Amino acid sequence: MAANTTSSRSAPKRKSLTYAQAGVDIEAGDKAVDLIETMMKRTHGPRVLGKHGAFAGMFRLDYNEQLFKRNYREPVLVACTDGVGTKVKLAAEMGVYNTVGIDCVAMNVNDLIVQGAEPLLFLDYLGLSKVIPEQTAQMVEGVAKGCEIAGCALLGGETAEMPDVYAPGDFDIAGFAVGVVELERAIDPTRVEKDDIIIGLASSGVHSNGYSLVRRIIQHAKLKLDKIYPELDEARALGQVLLEPTRIYAKPIAKLLRKYTVKKIVTGMAHITGSGLPGNVPRAFGNDLDARIDLNSWQVPEVFEFLQRQGNVERQEMFNVFNMGVGYVLIVRPSFADSIVKHLNRSGENAWIMGEIVKGNGAVQMV
Repeated sequence: MAANTTSSRSAPKRKSLTYAQAGVDIEAGDKAVDLIETMMKRTHGPRVLGKHGAFAGMFRLDYNEQLFKRNYREPVLVACTDGVGTKVKLAAEMGVYNTVGIDCVAMNVNDLIVQGAEPLLFLDYLGLSKVIPEQTAQMVEGVAKGCEIAGCALLGGETAEMPDVYAPGDFDIAGFAVGVVELERAIDPTRVEKDDIIIGLASSGVHSNGYSLVRRIIQHAKLKLDKIYPELDEARALGQVLLEPTRIYAKPIAKLLRKYTVKKIVTGMAHITGSGLPGNVPRAFGNDLDARIDLNSWQVPEVFEFLQRQGNVERQEMFNVFNMGVGYVLIVRPSFADSIVKHLNRSGENAWIMGEIVKGNGAVQMV
Protein backbone atom coordinates (compact mmCIF):
# COMPACT_ATOMS: atom_id res chain seq x y z
CA MET A 1 0.00 0.00 0.00
CA ALA A 2 1.48 3.35 -1.03
CA ALA A 3 2.37 5.85 1.69
CA ASN A 4 0.59 9.23 1.85
CA THR A 5 2.66 12.07 0.45
CA THR A 6 2.41 15.85 0.87
CA SER A 7 3.34 18.47 -1.66
CA SER A 8 6.43 20.51 -0.93
CA ARG A 9 4.81 23.48 -2.65
CA SER A 10 3.30 25.92 -0.07
CA ALA A 11 -0.26 27.30 -0.53
CA PRO A 12 -0.48 30.90 -1.86
CA LYS A 13 -0.58 33.48 0.93
CA ARG A 14 -3.94 35.28 1.09
CA LYS A 15 -3.92 39.07 1.27
CA SER A 16 -4.96 40.31 4.72
CA LEU A 17 -7.97 42.61 4.87
CA THR A 18 -8.04 45.94 6.68
CA TYR A 19 -10.75 48.27 7.99
CA ALA A 20 -9.64 50.88 5.46
CA GLN A 21 -10.28 48.41 2.61
CA ALA A 22 -13.80 47.97 4.00
CA GLY A 23 -14.27 51.72 3.62
CA VAL A 24 -13.61 52.99 7.16
CA ASP A 25 -10.61 55.23 7.78
CA ILE A 26 -9.72 55.27 11.49
CA GLU A 27 -6.99 57.86 11.04
CA ALA A 28 -9.39 60.25 9.30
CA GLY A 29 -11.86 59.79 12.15
CA ASP A 30 -9.19 60.59 14.73
CA LYS A 31 -8.18 63.70 12.78
CA ALA A 32 -11.80 64.87 12.69
CA VAL A 33 -12.06 64.46 16.47
CA ASP A 34 -8.95 66.60 16.92
CA LEU A 35 -10.32 69.33 14.63
CA ILE A 36 -13.59 69.71 16.57
CA GLU A 37 -12.11 69.89 20.09
CA THR A 38 -11.75 73.69 20.08
CA MET A 39 -15.28 74.14 18.71
CA MET A 40 -16.75 72.03 21.49
CA LYS A 41 -14.81 73.80 24.23
CA ARG A 42 -16.24 77.16 23.11
CA THR A 43 -19.64 75.95 24.31
CA HIS A 44 -18.42 74.73 27.72
CA GLY A 45 -18.97 76.52 31.01
CA PRO A 46 -17.97 75.63 34.56
CA ARG A 47 -20.71 73.00 34.75
CA VAL A 48 -19.01 70.75 32.17
CA LEU A 49 -16.67 68.18 33.70
CA GLY A 50 -14.23 65.63 32.30
CA LYS A 51 -11.82 65.63 29.39
CA HIS A 52 -12.34 65.82 25.64
CA GLY A 53 -12.51 62.40 24.05
CA ALA A 54 -13.94 60.59 27.06
CA PHE A 55 -16.47 57.81 26.53
CA ALA A 56 -19.26 60.06 27.86
CA GLY A 57 -19.61 63.71 28.84
CA MET A 58 -20.45 64.95 32.31
CA PHE A 59 -22.57 67.96 33.19
CA ARG A 60 -23.16 69.25 36.70
CA LEU A 61 -26.89 69.82 37.15
CA ASP A 62 -26.77 71.50 40.54
CA TYR A 63 -24.11 72.98 42.77
CA ASN A 64 -23.77 75.24 45.78
CA GLU A 65 -21.03 77.66 44.80
CA GLN A 66 -22.18 81.21 45.53
CA LEU A 67 -20.34 82.33 42.40
CA PHE A 68 -22.93 80.65 40.17
CA LYS A 69 -26.14 80.58 42.24
CA ARG A 70 -27.89 78.20 39.87
CA ASN A 71 -29.58 75.83 42.31
CA TYR A 72 -32.93 74.12 41.73
CA ARG A 73 -35.58 73.32 44.31
CA GLU A 74 -37.59 70.81 42.26
CA PRO A 75 -35.69 70.29 39.01
CA VAL A 76 -37.37 68.39 36.18
CA LEU A 77 -35.20 67.16 33.33
CA VAL A 78 -36.58 67.74 29.84
CA ALA A 79 -35.15 65.83 26.86
CA CYS A 80 -35.80 65.57 23.14
CA THR A 81 -34.21 64.29 19.96
CA ASP A 82 -34.56 65.33 16.34
CA GLY A 83 -32.75 65.60 13.05
CA VAL A 84 -32.72 67.86 10.01
CA GLY A 85 -34.53 65.56 7.59
CA THR A 86 -33.98 65.75 3.85
CA LYS A 87 -32.54 69.26 4.08
CA VAL A 88 -29.22 67.40 4.29
CA LYS A 89 -29.72 66.31 0.65
CA LEU A 90 -29.67 69.94 -0.45
CA ALA A 91 -26.64 70.64 1.74
CA ALA A 92 -24.76 67.72 0.19
CA GLU A 93 -25.72 68.79 -3.32
CA MET A 94 -24.61 72.37 -2.62
CA GLY A 95 -21.43 71.26 -0.83
CA VAL A 96 -22.39 73.42 2.17
CA TYR A 97 -21.75 71.64 5.47
CA ASN A 98 -21.61 74.36 8.16
CA THR A 99 -25.30 75.29 8.41
CA VAL A 100 -27.25 72.08 8.98
CA GLY A 101 -25.58 71.71 12.38
CA ILE A 102 -27.32 74.92 13.44
CA ASP A 103 -30.59 73.43 12.14
CA CYS A 104 -30.03 70.30 14.20
CA VAL A 105 -29.57 72.23 17.43
CA ALA A 106 -32.52 74.48 16.63
CA MET A 107 -34.92 71.62 15.99
CA ASN A 108 -34.12 70.22 19.41
CA VAL A 109 -33.83 73.26 21.67
CA ASN A 110 -36.88 74.96 20.14
CA ASP A 111 -38.88 71.90 21.18
CA LEU A 112 -37.24 71.89 24.60
CA ILE A 113 -38.12 75.48 25.51
CA VAL A 114 -41.80 74.88 24.76
CA GLN A 115 -41.89 73.18 28.18
CA GLY A 116 -40.34 76.27 29.79
CA ALA A 117 -36.97 74.52 30.08
CA GLU A 118 -33.49 75.98 29.98
CA PRO A 119 -31.27 74.05 27.50
CA LEU A 120 -28.29 72.52 29.30
CA LEU A 121 -26.47 70.19 26.95
CA PHE A 122 -26.49 68.80 23.45
CA LEU A 123 -25.03 65.76 21.71
CA ASP A 124 -24.85 65.21 17.96
CA TYR A 125 -24.74 62.16 15.70
CA LEU A 126 -23.21 62.23 12.23
CA GLY A 127 -23.71 59.32 9.84
CA LEU A 128 -21.35 59.53 6.86
CA SER A 129 -20.39 57.58 3.77
CA LYS A 130 -16.78 58.66 4.28
CA VAL A 131 -15.08 60.75 6.95
CA ILE A 132 -13.40 63.71 5.30
CA PRO A 133 -11.99 65.49 8.37
CA GLU A 134 -12.42 69.03 7.05
CA GLN A 135 -16.04 68.45 6.01
CA THR A 136 -16.85 66.72 9.28
CA ALA A 137 -15.34 69.65 11.16
CA GLN A 138 -17.59 72.03 9.20
CA MET A 139 -20.65 70.03 10.23
CA VAL A 140 -19.65 70.15 13.89
CA GLU A 141 -18.80 73.84 13.50
CA GLY A 142 -22.49 74.40 12.77
CA VAL A 143 -23.53 72.34 15.78
CA ALA A 144 -21.17 74.33 18.03
CA LYS A 145 -22.49 77.61 16.62
CA GLY A 146 -26.05 76.49 17.31
CA CYS A 147 -25.14 75.57 20.88
CA GLU A 148 -23.57 79.00 21.42
CA ILE A 149 -26.74 80.69 20.14
CA ALA A 150 -28.89 78.47 22.36
CA GLY A 151 -26.67 78.83 25.42
CA CYS A 152 -26.07 75.11 25.94
CA ALA A 153 -22.96 72.94 26.06
CA LEU A 154 -21.95 70.66 23.20
CA LEU A 155 -21.04 67.79 25.49
CA GLY A 156 -20.08 65.16 22.95
CA GLY A 157 -21.20 63.27 19.90
CA GLU A 158 -20.64 60.39 17.53
CA THR A 159 -19.32 60.23 13.98
CA ALA A 160 -20.13 56.97 12.21
CA GLU A 161 -18.48 56.11 8.89
CA MET A 162 -20.77 53.62 7.13
CA PRO A 163 -20.07 53.32 3.38
CA ASP A 164 -22.47 50.38 3.08
CA VAL A 165 -25.37 52.48 4.42
CA TYR A 166 -24.75 55.93 2.90
CA ALA A 167 -24.08 56.52 -0.79
CA PRO A 168 -20.90 58.49 -1.62
CA GLY A 169 -21.40 62.12 -0.62
CA ASP A 170 -24.49 61.45 1.50
CA PHE A 171 -24.69 62.10 5.22
CA ASP A 172 -27.21 62.50 8.01
CA ILE A 173 -27.20 64.51 11.21
CA ALA A 174 -29.31 64.20 14.33
CA GLY A 175 -29.08 65.39 17.91
CA PHE A 176 -30.22 64.99 21.47
CA ALA A 177 -30.84 67.83 23.93
CA VAL A 178 -31.37 67.92 27.69
CA GLY A 179 -32.75 70.84 29.67
CA VAL A 180 -34.13 71.59 33.11
CA VAL A 181 -37.16 73.43 34.44
CA GLU A 182 -38.44 74.11 37.93
CA LEU A 183 -41.52 71.97 38.42
CA GLU A 184 -43.70 74.94 39.34
CA ARG A 185 -42.49 76.89 36.29
CA ALA A 186 -43.15 74.15 33.71
CA ILE A 187 -45.60 75.14 30.98
CA ASP A 188 -48.98 73.50 31.51
CA PRO A 189 -51.44 73.48 28.55
CA THR A 190 -54.39 73.25 30.95
CA ARG A 191 -53.72 76.84 32.02
CA VAL A 192 -54.59 78.26 28.60
CA GLU A 193 -57.93 80.07 28.77
CA LYS A 194 -60.43 81.70 26.44
CA ASP A 195 -59.35 85.25 25.45
CA ASP A 196 -55.62 84.51 25.92
CA ILE A 197 -53.59 86.22 23.21
CA ILE A 198 -51.49 84.44 20.56
CA ILE A 199 -48.10 85.98 19.73
CA GLY A 200 -46.06 84.93 16.72
CA LEU A 201 -42.28 85.01 16.28
CA ALA A 202 -40.96 85.24 12.74
CA SER A 203 -39.12 82.33 11.19
CA SER A 204 -35.87 82.73 9.26
CA GLY A 205 -37.27 80.86 6.28
CA VAL A 206 -38.32 77.29 5.61
CA HIS A 207 -36.42 76.09 8.72
CA SER A 208 -36.07 72.26 8.62
CA ASN A 209 -39.46 70.87 7.68
CA GLY A 210 -41.10 70.10 4.37
CA TYR A 211 -37.92 69.56 2.37
CA SER A 212 -39.23 66.44 0.68
CA LEU A 213 -41.89 68.69 -0.88
CA VAL A 214 -39.30 71.43 -1.52
CA ARG A 215 -37.09 68.98 -3.42
CA ARG A 216 -40.09 67.68 -5.35
CA ILE A 217 -40.97 71.25 -6.36
CA ILE A 218 -37.38 71.84 -7.50
CA GLN A 219 -37.55 68.70 -9.61
CA HIS A 220 -41.04 69.46 -10.95
CA ALA A 221 -40.23 73.04 -11.95
CA LYS A 222 -36.67 72.19 -13.10
CA LEU A 223 -35.20 74.80 -10.78
CA LYS A 224 -31.43 75.22 -10.33
CA LEU A 225 -29.99 75.46 -6.82
CA ASP A 226 -27.07 77.60 -7.99
CA LYS A 227 -29.26 80.06 -9.91
CA ILE A 228 -30.45 83.45 -8.63
CA TYR A 229 -34.20 83.97 -9.10
CA PRO A 230 -34.71 87.74 -8.72
CA GLU A 231 -38.38 87.37 -7.73
CA LEU A 232 -37.17 85.31 -4.74
CA ASP A 233 -33.85 86.97 -3.82
CA GLU A 234 -31.73 89.36 -5.85
CA ALA A 235 -28.46 88.46 -4.15
CA ARG A 236 -28.58 84.78 -3.19
CA ALA A 237 -28.98 81.62 -5.21
CA LEU A 238 -31.99 79.39 -4.57
CA GLY A 239 -29.89 76.84 -2.70
CA GLN A 240 -28.52 79.50 -0.34
CA VAL A 241 -32.04 80.73 0.44
CA LEU A 242 -33.23 77.20 1.17
CA LEU A 243 -30.23 76.42 3.40
CA GLU A 244 -30.86 79.43 5.65
CA PRO A 245 -30.52 77.94 9.18
CA THR A 246 -33.49 77.47 11.46
CA ARG A 247 -33.89 80.33 13.93
CA ILE A 248 -33.10 79.46 17.55
CA TYR A 249 -35.49 81.04 20.06
CA ALA A 250 -33.97 79.65 23.28
CA LYS A 251 -32.31 82.74 24.78
CA PRO A 252 -35.15 85.25 24.14
CA ILE A 253 -37.74 82.81 25.52
CA ALA A 254 -35.61 81.97 28.58
CA LYS A 255 -35.05 85.68 29.20
CA LEU A 256 -38.78 86.34 28.95
CA LEU A 257 -39.68 83.54 31.37
CA ARG A 258 -37.08 84.75 33.89
CA LYS A 259 -38.63 88.21 33.78
CA TYR A 260 -41.97 86.90 35.08
CA THR A 261 -40.91 84.65 37.94
CA VAL A 262 -44.04 85.17 40.05
CA LYS A 263 -46.93 85.59 37.64
CA LYS A 264 -47.30 82.79 35.11
CA ILE A 265 -48.34 85.00 32.25
CA VAL A 266 -47.11 82.68 29.47
CA THR A 267 -49.73 79.92 29.39
CA GLY A 268 -48.70 77.98 26.31
CA MET A 269 -46.07 77.75 23.58
CA ALA A 270 -45.58 75.89 20.31
CA HIS A 271 -42.64 75.29 17.99
CA ILE A 272 -43.99 75.46 14.44
CA THR A 273 -42.42 72.49 12.67
CA GLY A 274 -43.92 69.79 10.42
CA SER A 275 -47.72 70.16 10.03
CA GLY A 276 -47.35 73.94 10.35
CA LEU A 277 -49.65 76.14 12.39
CA PRO A 278 -52.72 73.84 12.11
CA GLY A 279 -50.81 70.85 13.46
CA ASN A 280 -48.67 72.44 16.16
CA VAL A 281 -50.58 75.29 17.81
CA PRO A 282 -53.37 72.99 19.16
CA ARG A 283 -50.70 71.01 21.05
CA ALA A 284 -50.43 74.01 23.37
CA PHE A 285 -54.01 73.93 24.76
CA GLY A 286 -56.95 71.69 25.61
CA ASN A 287 -59.60 70.17 23.36
CA ASP A 288 -62.27 72.66 24.45
CA LEU A 289 -60.47 75.63 22.88
CA ASP A 290 -59.49 76.86 19.42
CA ALA A 291 -56.78 79.22 18.21
CA ARG A 292 -58.23 81.95 16.01
CA ILE A 293 -55.37 83.25 13.87
CA ASP A 294 -55.56 86.41 11.77
CA LEU A 295 -53.82 85.68 8.46
CA ASN A 296 -53.56 89.43 7.79
CA SER A 297 -51.38 89.98 10.86
CA TRP A 298 -48.15 89.11 9.03
CA GLN A 299 -46.70 88.98 5.53
CA VAL A 300 -45.88 85.47 4.37
CA PRO A 301 -42.18 85.48 3.28
CA GLU A 302 -41.47 85.36 -0.42
CA VAL A 303 -39.74 81.96 -0.25
CA PHE A 304 -43.11 80.32 0.48
CA GLU A 305 -44.90 82.27 -2.24
CA PHE A 306 -42.14 81.26 -4.67
CA LEU A 307 -42.40 77.57 -3.77
CA GLN A 308 -46.20 77.65 -3.99
CA ARG A 309 -46.10 79.20 -7.48
CA GLN A 310 -43.39 76.92 -8.81
CA GLY A 311 -45.04 73.77 -7.48
CA ASN A 312 -48.67 74.79 -8.03
CA VAL A 313 -49.33 73.85 -4.40
CA GLU A 314 -52.71 74.52 -2.78
CA ARG A 315 -52.67 77.25 -0.14
CA GLN A 316 -53.99 74.96 2.60
CA GLU A 317 -51.33 72.39 1.77
CA MET A 318 -48.67 75.09 2.21
CA PHE A 319 -49.98 75.87 5.71
CA ASN A 320 -50.17 72.16 6.52
CA VAL A 321 -46.53 71.58 5.58
CA PHE A 322 -44.55 74.78 6.18
CA ASN A 323 -44.26 77.37 8.97
CA MET A 324 -45.27 80.11 6.47
CA GLY A 325 -43.16 82.69 8.29
CA VAL A 326 -44.11 81.83 11.88
CA GLY A 327 -41.42 79.83 13.65
CA TYR A 328 -42.66 79.97 17.22
CA VAL A 329 -45.89 80.84 19.02
CA LEU A 330 -46.62 82.01 22.56
CA ILE A 331 -50.00 82.14 24.27
CA VAL A 332 -50.19 84.77 27.02
CA ARG A 333 -52.59 86.52 29.33
CA PRO A 334 -54.34 89.42 27.55
CA SER A 335 -53.19 92.19 29.90
CA PHE A 336 -49.52 91.30 29.29
CA ALA A 337 -49.61 90.77 25.53
CA ASP A 338 -48.40 94.21 24.43
CA SER A 339 -45.55 94.33 26.94
CA ILE A 340 -44.40 90.84 25.95
CA VAL A 341 -44.36 91.78 22.27
CA LYS A 342 -42.24 94.83 23.10
CA HIS A 343 -39.90 92.75 25.27
CA LEU A 344 -39.38 90.15 22.53
CA ASN A 345 -38.78 92.81 19.89
CA ARG A 346 -36.15 94.41 22.13
CA SER A 347 -34.54 90.96 22.40
CA GLY A 348 -34.05 90.90 18.64
CA GLU A 349 -37.14 88.93 17.62
CA ASN A 350 -39.82 90.01 15.16
CA ALA A 351 -42.90 89.48 17.34
CA TRP A 352 -46.53 90.43 16.78
CA ILE A 353 -50.05 89.64 18.02
CA MET A 354 -51.56 87.17 15.58
CA GLY A 355 -54.75 85.97 17.21
CA GLU A 356 -56.61 84.84 20.31
CA ILE A 357 -57.91 81.75 22.05
CA VAL A 358 -61.65 81.06 21.69
CA LYS A 359 -64.03 78.29 22.62
CA GLY A 360 -63.78 75.34 20.28
CA ASN A 361 -62.67 71.75 19.86
CA GLY A 362 -58.88 71.79 19.78
CA ALA A 363 -58.25 73.25 16.32
CA VAL A 364 -56.90 76.31 14.52
CA GLN A 365 -59.26 78.75 12.83
CA MET A 366 -57.41 80.77 10.19
CA VAL A 367 -59.44 83.86 9.32
